[in-house]
Amino acid sequence: MGSIGLEGPQSVATQESARALEKPGLRSLTASFLASDAAIVLTLAATACLLHFLVNLSAARWYGFFRDELYYAACGEHLAWGYVDQAPLIAVIARLTRWLLGDSLFALRFFPSLSAAAKVLLAGWMARELGGRRYAQALAATCVLIAPIYLTFDNLLTMNAFEPVFWMLCAAIGMRIVRQERPRLWLLFGLVAGLGLLNKHSMLFFGSGVFVGLLVTPGRRFFRGKWIWLGGLLSFVIFLPNLVWEARHAWPTLEILQFVGKMKNVPVAPLSFILEQTLLVHPLATPVWVAGLYFFLRAKEGEPYRFLGWTYLVVLLEMLILKGRIYYLAPIYPMLLAAGAVWIEQQIRARGWNWMKPALLAPLVVGGVLAAPLALPLLPAEATIQYSNFWDVEDVKVENHELGRMPQLFADMFGWENQVATVARVFHSLPASEQARCTIFASNYGEAGTIDYFGAPYGLPKAISAHNSYYLWGPGSSTGQVVITLGLPREDLEPVFAEIEQVATINHGYAMPDENNLPVFICRAPKMGLQQAWPKLKVYD
Repeated sequence: MGSIGLEGPQSVATQESARALEKPGLRSLTASFLASDAAIVLTLAATACLLHFLVNLSAARWYGFFRDELYYAACGEHLAWGYVDQAPLIAVIARLTRWLLGDSLFALRFFPSLSAAAKVLLAGWMARELGGRRYAQALAATCVLIAPIYLTFDNLLTMNAFEPVFWMLCAAIGMRIVRQERPRLWLLFGLVAGLGLLNKHSMLFFGSGVFVGLLVTPGRRFFRGKWIWLGGLLSFVIFLPNLVWEARHAWPTLEILQFVGKMKNVPVAPLSFILEQTLLVHPLATPVWVAGLYFFLRAKEGEPYRFLGWTYLVVLLEMLILKGRIYYLAPIYPMLLAAGAVWIEQQIRARGWNWMKPALLAPLVVGGVLAAPLALPLLPAEATIQYSNFWDVEDVKVENHELGRMPQLFADMFGWENQVATVARVFHSLPASEQARCTIFASNYGEAGTIDYFGAPYGLPKAISAHNSYYLWGPGSSTGQVVITLGLPREDLEPVFAEIEQVATINHGYAMPDENNLPVFICRAPKMGLQQAWPKLKVYD
């Protein structure tokens, strides 16, 4: 009777549910998904994200924050519609990150890690949109996963981590518009492009490339409809607040770009610029993206997407004319890798060369592993120096400044907290009456950013600087009666202060040379107020 009593309605339903779960259809559905194209691409995307999570958890043992990350965190404390040297979105991301996740290295790099997964997903999705099957999607996703430039971008909180996502979202939307003849999607294109402009103004280059690409191909038909123009208008409206900010502040971004182009960037010959693109995506992946360019420009299957091949050529030409840095073209390669993977898959299938599938993928994976320590802080400092020297990475320069023992990518992760500790010792050596009215004046945004980021536990006030956006934020209410300067040369201080005493020199064995031998002065008896002196101290570079 007891056993019969257990066979109530609830028990029967439970047993039926259990039997349903055991049906071959559900098991085969799960197995089918795990073996599907989507599962493979999702696995590779998760791998990309997890890789950065693990690196950022472990890197804190040997490395610190990158210079620009400290600056963007400071910008997040001064939210505005623009900044001297970047668009406003990165400051919002920095502010949101610190509010949600805190101030750790892992936290600040959380969203860039997610962007790594987004790039891999987009590469796989575009390959499928272009007609690629499982192998094409896996090949495209793998190429993006192991690309050194994306490993670097996605391990730092910078606009560069998100820039390829915006460019490639627009490319993917463009593919869908052409393939399905859905011109209304130009509105979505405009939305993404507008947000991309708020991330980095380089979105203008990609947008102009698409415009020209459509104009010189059958895609010009879209200009006869209203949706592409409405999409462009939406993009402009989203970008307008930043444009107004630029106008109100006398176009500082244009001013700094002119200086950087003439004085700061290392000149690169056009042929060298093109050849060095192979280093960005990985030399072993070069045949894939070259095949992708061929697919877009010449292959019959790529004819509907011909405008994207022209987009690449237009953006390349713009970079050559404007003498951009070699990595400025990096955001565009996922679409070429996707198209190249599709073309390669087609050739393999047409010739029955299935043996080529692992023969292509295996070297890519091995090459990616070998290149990873050059792009990510995987090794201890001395091992990184030795590994970089072996591959001759120390000779790669993008800016006119002296290089140290370690490539700039890694060197700019050292020395910041050491600077804060030294300044704190000087600050606390002052009488209490002087501490209360003391100002900390740093020579550049990296030094000012580290005081702002790490200074609170030391009891330090926020820093001021005349460098880039810090210049616009001004000297605040500082009287200039007592000023601790960090990194500023004596000759720059003598017109402003009558009493200048050097009290420390900051060095770090792994930091960039321009962050070594930094003088720390205590300045008193101002000859003029900081408000008056401020315009003469301005540095935009």
